[in-house]
Parts: sequence; C-alpha cells; structure tokens
Amino acid sequence: MTIEKRNKITHDVIGAAMEVHNVLGSGFQEVVYQRAFSIEMNLRAIEHQREFEMPLFYKGFDVGQRRVDFLVTGNTSVEIKAITNLDDLQLAQAKNYLEAYNLETGLLINFGSKSLQFKRLFNNKYDANKKQS
Repeated sequence: MTIEKRNKITHDVIGAAMEVHNVLGSGFQEVVYQRAFSIEMNLRAIEHQREFEMPLFYKGFDVGQRRVDFLVTGNTSVEIKAITNLDDLQLAQAKNYLEAYNLETGLLINFGSKSLQFKRLFNNKYDANKKQS
C-alpha cells in the first residue's frame, strides 16, 4: 500500500471517529462507540468489518483466535477503547496485534476521554510478501 493511500485511510477513519465523539461525547461503554463508529464508517463508505476474527499462530501452530475491533479495507486494524486515558499497555497491545497479523497499519482510538485520543501505529516488521495468517 502506498503511503498516500495509507494516510488517506487513516485520515478518513479518524474523521469518522471524531464525528462519533462529537455527537456522543465521552462516558458510554465501548460497545456503544463500536456500534456508532460502524454506522459512521458505513455512512462514509469506508470498507470495514467489525469484530473480525483472525487466527494467531506460534511457529506455524494455531494457538487461538483474536477479534480485531475493526479491520478496515482488509489491511488496517482499528482498536477502540472507552477509558479515561490511553496508556502504554493499550499501545503495546495494539502494536502486538499488527505484528501478530502482519498488518502494515493500525489505529488505536479512545472515545472515553474528554477529547478524542488516537494513535497511528506502523508495523516495522511488516512483510508485504508474507500472507496474513
């Protein structure tokens, strides 16, 4: 994916998140934001899948599955939170998902703070030749 395309996708997703936060504010449970965010992305024609299950492998062995809150355009993970403030734990978790699923780009979005918080994440270990597994 080109840098321009990656930037456009994350820009569009962040714009949708800002709209949800502007309308709902903070204080709801994560599932409420998840539903509203999916609606907003549909209204903006942003291709996404909610609670997308992806297998996890360890040295070629299936060790379970993990749901990504959103998989956007098939290659960008979006993890959402509804907490007072993001910390290093949530950031590390979101980065680990990128590496585990070999996704190039991700977003961590927090609807729970007074102002919307978001972090763009990039997978330094991304391998374009490696099929997602």
